[in-house]
Amino acid sequence: MILLADKQDITRAGLMHVADSIGSGLEYRYVENKAALVEALKTHNDATVFIDYTLFDIGDVSDMQIIAQRFQSSLWILFSDELSYEFISLTVGTSRQFGIVLKDSPLNEIREALLYASNHHRYICQHIAEMMLNPPTHDERRSPVENLTKTETEILKLIALGLTTKEIAERRFSSFHTINTHRKNIFRKLNVNNAHEATKLAIRAGLVDSAEYYI
Repeated sequence: MILLADKQDITRAGLMHVADSIGSGLEYRYVENKAALVEALKTHNDATVFIDYTLFDIGDVSDMQIIAQRFQSSLWILFSDELSYEFISLTVGTSRQFGIVLKDSPLNEIREALLYASNHHRYICQHIAEMMLNPPTHDERRSPVENLTKTETEILKLIALGLTTKEIAERRFSSFHTINTHRKNIFRKLNVNNAHEATKLAIRAGLVDSAEYYI
């Protein structure tokens, strides 16, 4: 049994399409939140969890590890955008329960990951395997969020929590123009184009967690 834990409709539909194309009776089901995931694991304690950690209803890496330890026969394949080296070290580097395939991996790797999952085998995509064999230097590991000022960091957190520029201005007793200028500077320093991309970086940097993001 494969449990699909991904809140993006288009991604989930794509995974289902790939799974159906594999055939051979591959069984899967969708779980919409952490409570549903835990309940499914109670019934299928040896299931493979195909999960987008950065967007799913899980607070932090320790929260996910606790669930994995509770269901020690389960296997977890992390299916996300680019993940930090620190996160990879905490998961794949410390437990054979965790594997990784990236959302921008070639289709053949995503297909292989599902095939491995159907046979309850861990899968690590080529990009992550190379990263583990050739760890980035300290400077390469730095999050772009570290380049923000204290004020910019505080505003980024509010952006990630879903506040509009007007709402942030009201909360910080600042003008709309001032907050809008900060917003542009934040996006420039993070090299992102919109609030969604900025939010993903904020989550990875630990400014907010995915549970706060979905409230």
